[in-house]
Amino acid sequence: MKAEDLVRAAKCARDHARAAHSGFKVGAAVETRKGKLYSGCNVENSTYGLTVCAERVAIWKALSEGESDFRRLVVVADTEDLTPPCGACRQIIWEYCGDIEVVLANLKGGRARYRMRELLPFPFDSRFLGKE
Repeated sequence: MKAEDLVRAAKCARDHARAAHSGFKVGAAVETRKGKLYSGCNVENSTYGLTVCAERVAIWKALSEGESDFRRLVVVADTEDLTPPCGACRQIIWEYCGDIEVVLANLKGGRARYRMRELLPFPFDSRFLGKE
């Protein structure tokens, strides 16, 4: 699958964002190693604490369909500076996707590529729980 396919899916998901409080709409798409695509948008709540980010929605959709092997994730927001995943999303991405490629994009065609280890260089994971 081409990166542009994921960007397009993330942009489309962004259109469905529920961002009545912040107005900050985000879309994400995650690709499995088998080439399946799952997208998600942010869904806000008036308490903000119950808000769910687009990245987590996309990953949870994939996990709920039995997926567990991921290739890359795209995040799209309408910002000049490319918007990285928040800290909570970085933890979820690391825990469920590992050191995958993360593509940041905006609506004006800006793009950047990172590995998760660059975005979360010293992650907390199962090693600290004695599971590895």
